[in-house]
Amino acid sequence: MFAGTLTRNTETAAAQYSGMIHSTRFDIAIQLETRPKMSERSPDYDVTAVNKSGRKVRIGTAWNETGNTSGNPYISMQIDVGLGPFRVNAVQTKEARAAQSGEFEIIPLVSNGIMKSGSISGELTAMDADNAFTGYIANMMFDLEFMLIENDYKSEDTHPDYRIEVSSPRGNPIRVGSAWMAKSSRTGNDYLSLLINTPDGDLRVNAVQNEEQRGGKTFSIIPFIDGGEQPQDAGAGLSLVA
Repeated sequence: MFAGTLTRNTETAAAQYSGMIHSTRFDIAIQLETRPKMSERSPDYDVTAVNKSGRKVRIGTAWNETGNTSGNPYISMQIDVGLGPFRVNAVQTKEARAAQSGEFEIIPLVSNGIMKSGSISGELTAMDADNAFTGYIANMMFDLEFMLIENDYKSEDTHPDYRIEVSSPRGNPIRVGSAWMAKSSRTGNDYLSLLINTPDGDLRVNAVQNEEQRGGKTFSIIPFIDGGEQPQDAGAGLSLVA
């Protein structure tokens, strides 16, 4: 579960980009520094940070990339802060691209594998403003409170309608998943399909309303059952093509 921001620096700065990486366990300031390329696929940048002793260390590498379908530029990063390597992308909203802004949002890529739902409890509640939801999901091993925020990057029907966010220790938002609005082909009822990166792995669940909840603001989170109604490309919930 990782998130963050990245900003393009002025041409005179030593580092090309500066930013922050957040998780539920840490908040780390990072820089992207240009490095010599040995081949076409060699990294374009070293990702550096300052450790507790004040020493600058390399914690990863990054590449300039272009979206296959969108043609939009983004930055792909592989980072290791001592917890094992993880992959994230730094992408821009349509508004940031139109304004030629140097501001990027860091989002996680799909983790390996989908965990079995098992015994899951959870609830989702529509908020009165901003077309957002608040909720929680829990089992005996974890308990996550989160929000569903409208996905500003959505440009195709298959892209998620919402991003799922939790907070870092310092209160920074961390994207941990995606959600899609859907409609049951059997009942015609609306529901939400969620893919969440939990401490135990990626988890797919649905938020549905029973007869008592229908028409209200509250949804019950239930384990995902593959009945052929999953929104197209929902398996790519943690990846996002900007």
